[in-house]
Amino acid sequence: MTLDVLAFATSPRRHGNSETLLDWVLEAMAGEGDTVVEKIVVAEADIRPCRGCNVCETLNRCVQRDYMDYVHDRIVAADCIILASPIYCMGLPAQAKALVDRAQVFRSRKYVLHLPVVPPERKGKRVGIFLSTAGQNWDYVFDAAIPSVKCFFHVVDIQNKDLRYLMVNGVDEKGAIERHPTARGDAQALGREVVARLRELRAV
Repeated sequence: MTLDVLAFATSPRRHGNSETLLDWVLEAMAGEGDTVVEKIVVAEADIRPCRGCNVCETLNRCVQRDYMDYVHDRIVAADCIILASPIYCMGLPAQAKALVDRAQVFRSRKYVLHLPVVPPERKGKRVGIFLSTAGQNWDYVFDAAIPSVKCFFHVVDIQNKDLRYLMVNGVDEKGAIERHPTARGDAQALGREVVARLRELRAV
């Protein structure tokens, strides 16, 4: 049985540093042979902002009909979910935040309707990855984004212990990640490590 990897490239700039980091991870994962990867470019998808209407608390789905109909189903089906994002103004860019906010459907499912997000036999058997790049060299440049990322993975039933992070700062202009001394190797190693972990979880 294949491992299903769902990746979100959320930068408004195509093929920039965060998407390149993501591509390195996906290349390593796909190279493992038993893994199928899908990359969704959020900036090119019809994913509208959350309206804050809370209708999902009764419908168990979003009232809006857009590409998130497909994305919600794929989030449930995936064994690994990857969120790749640059840092804009010390946080997630608008495209990434729209995706995170539309996960409100899963929050309503879990905490209001008391329904499962994934079948019980799949709980604790999924892995989430946050990949990020930032232009600044500050140690704290990723700190404001992490709570939103953890919230996203939490509501889709991926636990903190099953999250992996690769965050690279000091890469500002497009293509700077290519010159980073360790980013490519770290990304490839992470991809292989997560595939190995997913195999372990499936065997339990």
